[in-house]
Amino acid sequence: MDTSRYDYHLPKELIAKYPLVRGTERLLVVEKDSGQITHLMFKDLLSFFRQGDVLVLNDTRVIPARLMGRKESGGKAEVLLLRNIGITNWRCLIRSSKKPKIGSKLLFSGNLAAVVEERVGDEYVVSFSHPDQVLKEGRMPLPPYLEREPEEIDAHTYQTVYARHDGSVASPTAGLHFTEESLGAIRSADVDLVYVTLHVGLGTFTPIRTPTVEEHVMHSEEYAVTEQTARSINEAMSQGRRIIAVGTTTVRVLEHLMGVYGRIVACSGTTNLFICEGYRFKCVGALLTNFHLPCSTLLMLVSTFGGYEPVMRAYREAIERRYRFFSYGDAMLVI
Repeated sequence: MDTSRYDYHLPKELIAKYPLVRGTERLLVVEKDSGQITHLMFKDLLSFFRQGDVLVLNDTRVIPARLMGRKESGGKAEVLLLRNIGITNWRCLIRSSKKPKIGSKLLFSGNLAAVVEERVGDEYVVSFSHPDQVLKEGRMPLPPYLEREPEEIDAHTYQTVYARHDGSVASPTAGLHFTEESLGAIRSADVDLVYVTLHVGLGTFTPIRTPTVEEHVMHSEEYAVTEQTARSINEAMSQGRRIIAVGTTTVRVLEHLMGVYGRIVACSGTTNLFICEGYRFKCVGALLTNFHLPCSTLLMLVSTFGGYEPVMRAYREAIERRYRFFSYGDAMLVI
């Protein structure tokens, strides 16, 4: 399948550079069976829940993963932390004028330094001199399409209100719309709220660079599911109740477990599940998401769930009606 099938033109001014007040965003609703599209506000989301629905959210927390430093030679070096793999070691991406050599040293503010220990594909393993200082020196890793440096506001607005477990280098942005009050209203409507954890990494945001979808290889990302969450979802599915996933990361955890075990189990591990056209969903019955980049694995997942034609038509309408796109943008509900 040609990757360009998922391309679209987005006027640059529709990329949301800053967030609105949480919960005041717009909501585009796509009914996948009929293809009907409705334009509402996020506060209207509650009207689409049914008694007994299970709303599944990703409670990962974004870490200050972006470190600005320099090489011993003086050249600039930017490090994006991906995963802690030991007391002092992290897997990371390094951006500099020349690729760093094994054994070279990177210097950061204060007395923090790192030695490049290994290269694995496009990633590096580095060892930090003072591991307790690493996250203190880091900045919020805002997506490059925002074209700005992180500001004080982002420490709050780029986290969901229910973020609990450190580990992501990008926010599960479908959850950014919720407030404590809106979550409380959902609970009061007899909707079960449960949480999974998927630490957002390269698997989520790496762009597809292959000419065909089938050639793309997903990076693995770490997940964890509790016994309470597994029990709630399995019970709901056995009773024919609907599972609503908040975000594509949540979808990937649930569908990975269904594919491996045939049910949701309490466990932790990694997944590189790539959901694209032809995939048959085994758990998720509705999806709340944001508007995603052209030719991205996220857009492919949403199009697979909602149907290619309805979703791409929804994107065209969203652009015509000047919706806000990407991380700090508006929301889409596919039912």
